[in-house]
Amino acid sequence: MAALLAAIGYEHWIIHVLLALPILAMPVILFAPARAARYIAFVVALMEMVLGIGLWWAFDPTRSGMQFVTDVTWMSRFGIGYRVGIDGLSLLLVLLSVIMLPLVVWGSWRGIDQKQRGFYALIMALNTGMLGVFVATDLFLFYMFWEMLLIPMYFMIGIWGSANRIYAATKFVIYTFVGSFMMLVAIIWMVAVVGKATGQYSFAYDNLLDHANLLRPWGGWLFTAFALAFAVKVPLFPFHTWLPDAHTEAPTAGSVDLAVILLKMGTYGFLRFAIPFFPMFALSKTTGMVIATLSVIGIVYAALVAMVQPDLKRLIAYSSVSHLGFVMLGIWGSTVESVQGAIMVMVSHGLSTGALFFMIGMLYERRHTRKIADYGGLARVTPLLATAFVITAFSSIGLPGLNGFVGEFLVLLGSFGRYPWLVAIAATVVVFSAAYMLWSTQRVFFNRLTNPLNEGIGDLNLRELAVIGPLIAAMIWVGLYPAPLLRRTEGAARHYVEMVTPALPPAALPDPGAQP
Repeated sequence: MAALLAAIGYEHWIIHVLLALPILAMPVILFAPARAARYIAFVVALMEMVLGIGLWWAFDPTRSGMQFVTDVTWMSRFGIGYRVGIDGLSLLLVLLSVIMLPLVVWGSWRGIDQKQRGFYALIMALNTGMLGVFVATDLFLFYMFWEMLLIPMYFMIGIWGSANRIYAATKFVIYTFVGSFMMLVAIIWMVAVVGKATGQYSFAYDNLLDHANLLRPWGGWLFTAFALAFAVKVPLFPFHTWLPDAHTEAPTAGSVDLAVILLKMGTYGFLRFAIPFFPMFALSKTTGMVIATLSVIGIVYAALVAMVQPDLKRLIAYSSVSHLGFVMLGIWGSTVESVQGAIMVMVSHGLSTGALFFMIGMLYERRHTRKIADYGGLARVTPLLATAFVITAFSSIGLPGLNGFVGEFLVLLGSFGRYPWLVAIAATVVVFSAAYMLWSTQRVFFNRLTNPLNEGIGDLNLRELAVIGPLIAAMIWVGLYPAPLLRRTEGAARHYVEMVTPALPPAALPDPGAQP
């Protein structure tokens, strides 16, 4: 397969096609007949998935640097270029984006509605923005894709959301925009400082990284500006308050995109930009302890709040805050194991939480309520849905044998040497996670069927099985055989750790005699 892809020059055009295809499809979808719009969106989504999966075989896991690289001058006067590439830190997130796209489109299949054309066009725009964030190696291009996501997500929540959709959409935009503006100021400052010292003004990632030592006098301020933008998007406690509202009010497709991809943009930003540019400040003893402590507070706090949520969708939203806290802890653990674990948690969270939001959306279409108290005993009338929900719930709480366990285990293992007490506290959340997930599952599916309105609920149809089935299969595969994913991330994770190791406090450095 790799030889075939090389023969057709796959690495020279694939990223450009993945970015351009959804944008080119938008006007076709918008002006197509309402009945045809969703089919066009689905075909385009399938094309994205098929083309994107080729990255799995074409990617060389023995190389630690960027692959599929393109560097084309765009605005030479300002040092801005169309610069893109993929490495082990971004590969799985790109694959997750393209694989989820047809599931998001098919999972949003509804009756013919003129407004649905706009809905599917927004999904296409979201996909390009998300992919752009993960492949951009020019900071101006990165910022453009980062901000591009605000528009489609705002309209998706504001038009197709629930009762408080305008409030949730506005809150999402304000939180994200404020943090992003500070990051823009930091980017311009970096380019100006490096350009003045070297005579070369460029937004190229490699150029700025090679001259990061010139930024050290302002490292604390610049890191804070980047960290604010990324912490809001993660979201890291206490910047998390926009997420439950956005998840609760968003339509199913919006919730899935938020959970599967958008939240990972923040953690990816820390790995790709904030820490490599300013490692001496980001990984100092004080900053590291602050970030790790906030991560663990978020893990525990969100799990406890999830336990008392009456709304099923809001419960899963808080569980996302808890899971992303594990990612942040793994990033600041700064070992190969913890960084790989952080990437695995990102992927696993996308699979399990995406599936949960799909199934909650399917329940909502049947009963038009998300209140846990309105359900009960559904396993009798929807055995397939109940089975899928139980497997996904076990995946979410990290049951061994399913995908959730792999990442969390590596994060805890890799971070223990640096933050033993915080890791011990974070490990207790396994109990809290089991409590809120199993308790909600019992109340929805396994209590007595007392509400007569639940007796006529239909089980999963073929379309819904086709949406949920691949996600369940992926949870089992990753849980039982994660080696292929770990092989493709190991080189980039090891390169990242070697790059930031000089900035780690002495006590955090690995034992030279330890086995890799």
